[in-house]
Amino acid sequence: MSSSERSGGAGRRWRPGARGRLGDGGFVTAEAAVVLPTMVLFTMALVWVLLAASAQIQCVDAARAGARAVARQDPEDAAVTAARQAAPREASVSVRRDGDLVRVEVAADSPGPGALGIGLRLRSEAVALAEETVGVGE
Repeated sequence: MSSSERSGGAGRRWRPGARGRLGDGGFVTAEAAVVLPTMVLFTMALVWVLLAASAQIQCVDAARAGARAVARQDPEDAAVTAARQAAPREASVSVRRDGDLVRVEVAADSPGPGALGIGLRLRSEAVALAEETVGVGE
C-alpha cells in the first residue's frame, strides 16, 4: 500500500507522527492577545484593592491613636500629630468634642487610579470617653 493510499488523498503524504490539525497555529496567538491584557488588568485591579484596604486600615489605626491621645488629655496638637503619623500620606485629621466624648476623624484618598475618576475617599472615625469625666458624679 502506497503512502497516498494510506492517507486517503492523492497529494497528501501520510507521516506516522503527524497530527490531524493542519492550520490551527494562529489560535494560540489570538488567545494570548485576548488573555494577557485581561490578566494584566485583573492583576492591577487586585493590587489597587489591596492598597486601598491597607490605606483604610491605616485610617482606622490613625483615628484610634488620635482618640486615645485626646482622651488621656494630651494636647490637641499632639493628638493630631499621633494620628498623622499612623495615617496615610496627605490624610486630613479632625478632632472635636461632643460633651464627654472625643471624636477623631481621619480621611484620605485611596492610592491608585484617582486621576481616572475611580478613586475612593477612605474615612474612619474613632470615639473615646474623655478620662477627666470618668468617675465624675458617682
